[in-house]
Amino acid sequence: MVGIITYGVYIPRFRIRVEEIARVWGANADDISGGLGVYSKSVPDLDEDTATIAVEAARNALKRRDIDPREIGAVYVGSESHPYAVKPTACTVGEAIGATPEMTAADYEFACKAGTAGIQTCMGLVASNMVKYGLAIGSDVAQGAPSDALEYTAAAGGAAYLIGNRDPIAVIHRTCSFTTDTPDFWRREGQDYPRHGGRFTGDPGYFRHIEGAVRLIFEQTGKNPKDYTYAVFHQPNAKFPQRIAKILGFSPEQIKPGLVVPRLGNTYSGSSMIGLAATLDCARPGDRIFVASFGSGAGSDAFDIEVTDAIESGDFHRDAAPSVEKLLENPIYVTYAQYARHKGKIVMQK
Repeated sequence: MVGIITYGVYIPRFRIRVEEIARVWGANADDISGGLGVYSKSVPDLDEDTATIAVEAARNALKRRDIDPREIGAVYVGSESHPYAVKPTACTVGEAIGATPEMTAADYEFACKAGTAGIQTCMGLVASNMVKYGLAIGSDVAQGAPSDALEYTAAAGGAAYLIGNRDPIAVIHRTCSFTTDTPDFWRREGQDYPRHGGRFTGDPGYFRHIEGAVRLIFEQTGKNPKDYTYAVFHQPNAKFPQRIAKILGFSPEQIKPGLVVPRLGNTYSGSSMIGLAATLDCARPGDRIFVASFGSGAGSDAFDIEVTDAIESGDFHRDAAPSVEKLLENPIYVTYAQYARHKGKIVMQK
């Protein structure tokens, strides 16, 4: 009965409106916002990066449940914007929450699904009794070159999931993956910004891999969309998850609670994990949640999750940490110049 013991999210308060980015580059804001279904995106503060976001998400997870950090035997941080090319973010997170030194740690990178890959690893370690708890985090300060299509959605945020088998708030009944060598998105060593194959990232990238993972897990479990209360799909924009939900037979009502991308943007490794957190924020015992992440390159991880009575028990306090909706409230909007400074696209001379 391996599952989610607790979870936490962190989203910076700064935002930039898509129309502000479009204004700078002379683009039609209505066409872009309408086509993507994204109207604003989160922006990291000047002193925020993947590591600080991961730490805050982990701390919020631990606020919800009284867990001794020294019992966390593994920490994995998935991201494509780690602050160091050589130095693990996971060690910083472990130290910050008091989990070191008796733990294993590593950084993962698989575009936008590195965080869910960390969940799968933690599941294996817990199921084999190698660790009591494993912490999997998806965190990014996503990158997009100036005027590139990615710049309209590439956002900042992260989610942390503590995995264990002692009274989980949600049991992960099954997980599977669908992976191929599909170069729809890439960034070479030393390059500041990723490149992408344009429409190629939709199909055979996003749609083929998510559909492949979903249909595989349906074959393994005998389930279908009607067996789930909610569904969460990777959210590079609002259009893709709605389209794949329709293709697979999920309803708009099933994906609505986790569809946060219109106000948040694409947090890459944090995307589907923040969507799951938003769903858990309103879930009740017995609810069944389907999750499918996607990472360019390309692959998808699918999860069959069932919420337990523990989510409403005395030792799990959902309100002890901010919900996703709370974190999206009261944004501070910035101009493009402020955004460019926050993202390091322009640097002050000393």
